[in-house]
Amino acid sequence: MPRAGLDQQTILQTASEIADQLGLDELTLAMLAQKLGIRTPSLYNHVNGLSGLRKDLAIYGMNKLKDALTRAAVGKSGDDAVRAMAEAYLAFAREHPGLYEAAQRAPDWHDAEMRQAAAEVVETVVRVLHAYGLEGEAAIHTVRGFRSLLHGFASLEKQGGFGMALDLDKSFRLLVDVFVSGIHSFYANSTKTSDTE
Repeated sequence: MPRAGLDQQTILQTASEIADQLGLDELTLAMLAQKLGIRTPSLYNHVNGLSGLRKDLAIYGMNKLKDALTRAAVGKSGDDAVRAMAEAYLAFAREHPGLYEAAQRAPDWHDAEMRQAAAEVVETVVRVLHAYGLEGEAAIHTVRGFRSLLHGFASLEKQGGFGMALDLDKSFRLLVDVFVSGIHSFYANSTKTSDTE
């Protein structure tokens, strides 16, 4: 029996559940339609084929990640906010592996919706970096570094790349602590250097 009240939110939530359980590449329109209790052609009233579904899922994932980072940083600043966002990022990647993968795939920069969603994730982190006096290019470079270490850790963990019997959460916290220390050290030295030039 078809599900009543079918809308894009329900479609994306169901698609993300399938992607999380089976993997993003296993998600098909037929599988999604079956889970929703509708015929596959009915999905075309809501999504532009499989490529459109993946695009919508990427935007949905970026928005969900942004919301998780925002919630984590609320009421915190500086080092505490960076650490909280790092924990939230890893938790999101662990809890929603398929949706996380969708959000990480290279966006189509010709698509205004995707550009906007990606920019909002970056801006969420940039706002936290203002506490360190980071603006403009310095903030963007730091966001790239932050994203690289978080995504690298999450990806290696998902692929079973950490084989030694050591606490992964402790390794992650140490990694983030080193990054935070690096922000203080590097930008403090950069400021001193520019002041003496």
